[in-house]
Amino acid sequence: MAGVFHGGGIAAAAARYGGRVEDWLDLSTGINPEMVDLPDIPARVWNRLPDRELDMSARAAARDWYLGPNKPGDATAPVAALPLPVPGTQSLIQVLPRLAPKGRPVAILSPTYGEYAHCFRKAGFAVEEIGDLDALRPDHGQLIVVNPNNPTGRTFGRAELVALAARMRAQGGRLHVDEAFGDSRAELTVAAHAAVTDGVTVSRSFGKFFGLAGLRLGFVFAVPETLEAIAAELGPWPVSGPALHIADVLFRRDMAAFAARIDRRATALQAVLDGAGLTVTGGTNLFRLVRHDGADRLFEHLARSHILVRRFDYARDWLRVGLTPDDQGDRRLAEALAAARD
Repeated sequence: MAGVFHGGGIAAAAARYGGRVEDWLDLSTGINPEMVDLPDIPARVWNRLPDRELDMSARAAARDWYLGPNKPGDATAPVAALPLPVPGTQSLIQVLPRLAPKGRPVAILSPTYGEYAHCFRKAGFAVEEIGDLDALRPDHGQLIVVNPNNPTGRTFGRAELVALAARMRAQGGRLHVDEAFGDSRAELTVAAHAAVTDGVTVSRSFGKFFGLAGLRLGFVFAVPETLEAIAAELGPWPVSGPALHIADVLFRRDMAAFAARIDRRATALQAVLDGAGLTVTGGTNLFRLVRHDGADRLFEHLARSHILVRRFDYARDWLRVGLTPDDQGDRRLAEALAAARD
C-alpha cells in the first residue's frame, strides 16, 4: 500500500496465521461490518456511462444527507453547492497536493491517516506532523485536520474549525477537513461552510457508515471553482453509474434504525473491552483505540485466534479495534481476550 501501514489484509493474515479467509473476524478497518441492504440496480445503469441526470441526482441526495439541518432551504444556512462524487476519498488525497500553495510546508494534525503525509511528501512538499494547533505557523500553506480523528477520535467543534479556516485563508493557505467518520456526528461538520468558502475542502466517506467500502465512493465539498479543478484532475466518469445509483437511493432512505444498530454495536464493543480490563483511550462509534503495554503480543494472540485488529508502527502500545457484526462476534472476541489475559 505505497509504503503506508493500513488495516485490512485478511488474506495476508490468513496466509500467515492459518484458517480460511471467510472464518476470520476482521476488526482492523473501522468499516461498519453490517452492510446496508442494497437497492436493485436497473439494467440501464449497468449498460450506460453515468449520465448527468444520475450524477446530479446523487449529488443532490448527498448534499441533503451530509448537510442535514444546514442544507439549502434552512434560512439560517448559506446555500451550498452540490458536492463532487469521487472514487473513494483516497483519490482526493492524491489530488490535494495540486491545490496547495507551492513551496510552503504542509501541517498535518497527527497522528492520523498516514496517506496524507505520504501523498504530500511524494508531491515534493515538506510535511510537518504537528501534535496540536499551537504548532501551526504562518508559513504553513496547507493544514489537514481529520475530524473525528482516526485513530484517536479527537474532535473539534464547528466554530473552532470555521475560525481555523479563516486563519488559514488570512495567511494565504488552505484547510482540508476529513470527515470520513463524521456520519454520526452531524453537529461537527463544516461541509456547508466549505461549499461557500474559498480555501476550504471537506471530504466525506460513503463506504464506512453504510458498510460498502468496496464501492469506492466519497464526496467533496468546496466552492465550485475548486470542485471543477478536482474534477479536471480525476477525468471523465470517475465514479461508476452503479455507485451513484446506490448512493442516490440510500441517501434518500430513513437510516435512523440503521444508525441505531451501529451505536448498539459500539456499546457492545465497549463492554467487551471493559470486561477484558483493557484501557480505551479514544475512538468513534465505528472503532475503539486501546492502549496496552503488550499490544504486539495481544495482536499476535488475537491473530492466532483468527481475529485481526489494527496495530501501529508509530505507536507500539496501541491497537484499534473495530465493531464486530453481531453478538456471536462479541462473544468470540471476549473469549479470545479472556484467554490472552489467562
